[in-house]
Amino acid sequence: MRDVIVYTTESCSFCTRVKMLLRSQDIDFEEVNLAGDPEGVIALAEKTGMMTLPQVTVGGILVGGYDETARAASSGMLADLLAD
Repeated sequence: MRDVIVYTTESCSFCTRVKMLLRSQDIDFEEVNLAGDPEGVIALAEKTGMMTLPQVTVGGILVGGYDETARAASSGMLADLLAD
């Protein structure tokens, strides 16, 4: 299974929701909390082109935020990314 990384910050309801979604799918993930790390947020935004959190990557591939991850889970795309 490919590595799943969830970039989050504190007090972010969508961050909490995406972690709950992944746990409900029995998907292990590493959480990178960027609270208090503005340079880290800027570097992530430059890398992914997304300015918002959460951001979910699978094997280095950006899935997106909560909405995109939920759609990927329901469509089977997330399972496909994990299996590759």
